[in-house]
Amino acid sequence: MVYLTRRASFSAAHVLWSNALSEEENFAIYEKCANPRGHGHNYILEVTVRGTPDTKTGMLLNLTELKRIINERVINAVDHKHLNYDVPWLQGCIPTAEVLAMKFWQQLAPAFPPGMLYEVKLIETENNWASYRGKEEK
Repeated sequence: MVYLTRRASFSAAHVLWSNALSEEENFAIYEKCANPRGHGHNYILEVTVRGTPDTKTGMLLNLTELKRIINERVINAVDHKHLNYDVPWLQGCIPTAEVLAMKFWQQLAPAFPPGMLYEVKLIETENNWASYRGKEEK
């Protein structure tokens, strides 16, 4: 099994706020990230696929194709946007790195054969990131 990763970057704003919590609870939990006007990050998205390289090409997946999928399904929708307001498929979620990794997976998974998408990793800062590998089968 070979794992192939493509990295992309984007800049976006968000505000962390839960309508299920009081204003006091939101500020206690999310602190400065609960700023009603939001704040921004320069995110890095890493998408990893897995499989066996083709015997004719030596490639698991053409990196140009992987780049196209990432751009069309995620980057074009989120780059230089406010994630709480500008991205229809993020409406109603709290755009933490954890939730975004899961939402990005949902956008990307249909573009690949079953089992090929291995991991979506979202780096929010040099110290904070989340990764998601799909729903665990029980």
